[in-house]
Amino acid sequence: MTTIAITGGTGFVGTRLIELALKAGHQVRALTRRNQPARENVTWIRGDLSTTDALTELSAGADAVIHVAGVVNAPDRAGFATGNIDGTRNMLDAAKRAGVRRFVHVSSLAAREPQLSTYGWSKAEGDVLVQASGLDWTIVRPPAIYGPGDLEMLELFQLAKRGIALLPPGGRLSLIEVSDLGRLLLALATTSDCRQILDPDDGREGGWSHRDFALAIGAAVGKRVAAFALPRPMLKAGAYLDRLVRGRQAKLTPDRVDYFCHEDWVSDSSRRPPADLWRPSVHTPIGLADTALWYRQQGLL
Repeated sequence: MTTIAITGGTGFVGTRLIELALKAGHQVRALTRRNQPARENVTWIRGDLSTTDALTELSAGADAVIHVAGVVNAPDRAGFATGNIDGTRNMLDAAKRAGVRRFVHVSSLAAREPQLSTYGWSKAEGDVLVQASGLDWTIVRPPAIYGPGDLEMLELFQLAKRGIALLPPGGRLSLIEVSDLGRLLLALATTSDCRQILDPDDGREGGWSHRDFALAIGAAVGKRVAAFALPRPMLKAGAYLDRLVRGRQAKLTPDRVDYFCHEDWVSDSSRRPPADLWRPSVHTPIGLADTALWYRQQGLL
């Protein structure tokens, strides 16, 4: 039985990861900011990525750390740096203090182009720290993650239900379903000597055009959608309006516009995980349909 320390265990990816870890028979130690219901084979540790004692306690007795937690949206550069650079440094230090050698780090495909967004810069800087840590590390850079439980893509599904899709000016992207990502992270946590940066995806060669992805979401909600590509200036204006209306809760920010408008967010096929370790198993149209079903069950769609 393996004991795995998980950060970000109450988030979208972390929640699914814990479910998969328990199903596989692992013991889980998970970081949380708030009290959580007791759960068999899960030890909740109160704290966050700035709480040194909590991170040390989280790592104590663990065979591996899966560092999922991070900041995907922040009002300024300092917010990204605190969550994605300082938080990663703190978690690495805690793993070393506790004698944990295996460290699986969840980064982002955005780290491949750090000049495009503050988010991408902060994730790239976190990756540098992991590579220099001296631990037995693997960095996973997922593309766009979707699946039941995700709220980041909810608005895309809601628009599709109205028969509309609003797209970036062009480009392509890769996708991965959350359960597939979770299975990869667990496989990496229980292996060793895999000091690599890995780009997992759904196995679709060349990724998806934004239009094809929008049409796939439309099919998942049972609608034929009309797709409209928006120019960058219009997206920028929308980002400022979103910030004005929703403040810190804004989903479309100027930083994200720069990210979205990049032409190539397709996973690097030369960096796919070894086939004998992991292969994607969720066919994207089916995964999108399951996601739409979950939204309906929650009364969100």
